[in-house]
Amino acid sequence: MVALPDRILMSAEEYLVWESTQEERYEYWDGEVVMMSGATRNHNRISANFFKLLDDALADVYDGLRLRTCEVYIVDVKVQLEPGQKYFYPDVVVTCDERDRDPQLVQFPCLIIEVLSPSTEAADRGKKFAKYRQSPTLQEYVLVQIAQPGVEVFRRNEQGKWVLSEYNLDEILRLESVDVEIAIIDLYRQVQFESEATEN
Repeated sequence: MVALPDRILMSAEEYLVWESTQEERYEYWDGEVVMMSGATRNHNRISANFFKLLDDALADVYDGLRLRTCEVYIVDVKVQLEPGQKYFYPDVVVTCDERDRDPQLVQFPCLIIEVLSPSTEAADRGKKFAKYRQSPTLQEYVLVQIAQPGVEVFRRNEQGKWVLSEYNLDEILRLESVDVEIAIIDLYRQVQFESEATEN
């Protein structure tokens, strides 16, 4: 493996070509390439559970008389927030926009889900969410706790303001952007929390 410099700077065009040839995933922040950190088993399990539940719920859903085409992607599909400026890898992303035709990335997300980990939580809550909010098509931003059960959903209301709702293990999460309900307990299927691990 070749050692990379601490900071990798390149143009967006160079990044898109270079990153497609890499084994690891890299995000792009205003000219700087940032390597993604590895995920834990719990992080992976929660992401997979969320993806499967959404994908199953959105398969062959009819909106009136026509098939509504929402696509759910996990881990390896980039979201372009600003052409030439920001490209992120959310844990799960949904687009229902017919303009999303690029095979490499999503440009018009309606729902983004991030599973929080100690190394990414500050960015997911702070600078990433600040950039995600600039997407005119994004309606909901979901943060899933990994240390203990808990889900936070930020929804854009009719006034364009972001409103927080919190959900516990025994509650049902309603995702208005895609008209889907998910039991929070199902998101945590086969997840062993740290407190349980230390008790065993």
